[in-house]
Amino acid sequence: MRWRNTSGESDCDVLIIGAGPAGLVCANALANFGVNIRIVDQRPVKVAAGQADGIRPRTIEVFQSYGLAERLLREGTLVNRTAFYNPGPNGGIERTGRIPDVIAPTARYPFEVTLHQGGIEAIFLDSMAALGVHVERPIVPTSIELTTVETELKDPNSHAVKVVLKHLDAAATEDATETEIVHAKFVLGADGAHSWVRKSLGIAMEGDQTDYIWGALDFIPDTDLPDIRNFCVVHSHSGSCVVIPREGDTVRLYIQLSDADVQDAATGRVDKSKFSPERLLDIARRSLSPFTIAAPRGVEWWTLYIIGQRVASKYSVQERVFIAGDACHTHSPKGGQGMNASINDSHGLAWKLTHVIRGWAGLSLLKTYEFERRKYAQDLIAFDKRFAALVSDKPRTDEDADGVTHEELLEATQIFGPFMNGIGVYYAPSVLTRMTHQASVRGLVIGQCLHPHIFVRAADALPVDIHDMLPADGRFGVAVFAGDADTHLAALARELDALLRRHADQRGGVAAVFNVFTVLARSKDDVDYTDVPELLRPHWSRVLLDDTDMFGRSGGGGYDAYGIDRTRGAVVIVRPDGFVGTVAPLEHLSEIDDYFSSFMVGPGQ
Repeated sequence: MRWRNTSGESDCDVLIIGAGPAGLVCANALANFGVNIRIVDQRPVKVAAGQADGIRPRTIEVFQSYGLAERLLREGTLVNRTAFYNPGPNGGIERTGRIPDVIAPTARYPFEVTLHQGGIEAIFLDSMAALGVHVERPIVPTSIELTTVETELKDPNSHAVKVVLKHLDAAATEDATETEIVHAKFVLGADGAHSWVRKSLGIAMEGDQTDYIWGALDFIPDTDLPDIRNFCVVHSHSGSCVVIPREGDTVRLYIQLSDADVQDAATGRVDKSKFSPERLLDIARRSLSPFTIAAPRGVEWWTLYIIGQRVASKYSVQERVFIAGDACHTHSPKGGQGMNASINDSHGLAWKLTHVIRGWAGLSLLKTYEFERRKYAQDLIAFDKRFAALVSDKPRTDEDADGVTHEELLEATQIFGPFMNGIGVYYAPSVLTRMTHQASVRGLVIGQCLHPHIFVRAADALPVDIHDMLPADGRFGVAVFAGDADTHLAALARELDALLRRHADQRGGVAAVFNVFTVLARSKDDVDYTDVPELLRPHWSRVLLDDTDMFGRSGGGGYDAYGIDRTRGAVVIVRPDGFVGTVAPLEHLSEIDDYFSSFMVGPGQ
């Protein structure tokens, strides 16, 4: 059963407004971390079809960190290849090249997954339901008020935000009040591009609206296009088109339109009533000629939109009310970034809220959310302007020398590949990204996500990806690369134990705050996991070796890939969101103490 209020007043740690991808990811993460949350949405039912549909490699890694990647990969379509079509000599289009869909050498998942937004949301809804958390529908907020008492604003334990909610179906439920007052410590507005939370707080969206108008169409095609199960970018004299293979036999077409076709002359806004899915399909046929395409089973979903490229002027008010997802950035869907950006906003915010609510960190930690994610959004808009223009502009011809060439689009795809796929996202130096000893890990970048690599478990010689050692459970990863010698392990364990205890003893112990494991540069034939002191192996599974598996098929080369000296070693601190926070050479472990002391508060602070 879903929770209903009968008294008209309640409180919670975090109130989430909006149950799209950004809201659901945050709710699922916080529920897993044991935070008292509520999530409300104005829609009476969840999304059933259409809307966003592409999950990039880094976002698949985020799903994996919550234990949800297996279902995503099972239900979605794995897109491995991109095909390019351009005008041919006979008036129609011809294929001019094929490349890998994902250009990100360090991606664990070298492909994109496509699944309609309702299917993606269902993964998080079911995960939350297992924890007893459900979206409350249909509910809309009617007012939001932040306390003006300074001491309350500075106290993370105070319920500093008051939100009035209206239950739209209260009349049908005798024991429920129509309006309810919720007192929350924090509020997240994940309520879309027209965010009520953002507007109520007076946060402006900065940027422009482009002249590009596109339609989207989901259906099961009857076609002779040979690349229908690949991502296709089509430039033709009749307009541009993008083909995206989807779950089952479904495809999505993005179809470029002219403003005269769909705009209301008085308002300049897209008027969906002036169009139809049949007209969209007719335009697509012209763009794809000489190939044919039809929708004999009808159209599952369709929409029209004008590309807007905007970023919110700020992401929070007093570090008490936050916005995420489309509420703080909008851009074209051509680069497949919208839902991915939204998911990663919430993935990065949830653990920070948790640490503050638990009393492990001060409110100032929450300033890093805007610092990191707004800069990312600005970079995304810069990329999107370039990429959307390349996809939307007409192909270059003798008559149109300013058009786009195949080579330009191919070059942009390769240059922007790591960023598009999330692997190249970089967080600048801050209290959470200390660059002091970057030279100790030449193959990793402090401020980027940890690259995957296969190591071998010492206890049973099983190959394991290092990502699987770092679930999203709210703890910091402490990966001890102890090198190729064992004589120093006891002293290393004692020093590291004392250091970590300073930050963990009042918070449930080292294992509650830190996820410690050890990686040795030694052979599986020479090492027992029991050779490693307990602090460095809190469980038998927590000792890895930089060696190949029993058949030499995977593993090995990890120290070289990460650029870690086998004789000197290093400790790599991985943030709860999977980004490398800092690195300490074994002879400079005080760096770890300095790192955590910069944002973790002492007992009683």
